[in-house]
Amino acid sequence: MNMLKIFFAFFLTSIVLIATAKDDRAEAIAMVEKGVSYVQKNGKEALIKEINNKNPEFIQGDIYLYLREPNGVIVAHPVNPKLIGKNMLELPDADGKYYRKEIIELAKTKGKGWVDYRYNNPVTKQLENKSTYIFKSDDLIFEAGIYKGK
Repeated sequence: MNMLKIFFAFFLTSIVLIATAKDDRAEAIAMVEKGVSYVQKNGKEALIKEINNKNPEFIQGDIYLYLREPNGVIVAHPVNPKLIGKNMLELPDADGKYYRKEIIELAKTKGKGWVDYRYNNPVTKQLENKSTYIFKSDDLIFEAGIYKGK
């Protein structure tokens, strides 16, 4: 009987974790879609200003929208303004992965998708696994990522 309770508790925990991960992915996609819609209504410069001014519309917990040009230069970042204007294509993540190059390549070849890497979570202040959804529209790459823990 005890094993059945343990199995059932494990099963329920697994379902909750899977549902949470799916919800986070949906939230990242929704954040990107919100940014694309904002540009269509208000223009690129207006969105850049809103993101850089830390508009809470584009920051929800540890999911936030940031923008990159197809050449790799970050033009808007609500969490780390030191990144704005920088091109860090040659800087790998903690595991040596050149994920920014992968983002650019994905944007050029498919226009959208997910890229996995390791990055500092601004909420936990820990190096974590991150998966970022990217979408290229005109001369911008919209990005929003989810943190998946260590």
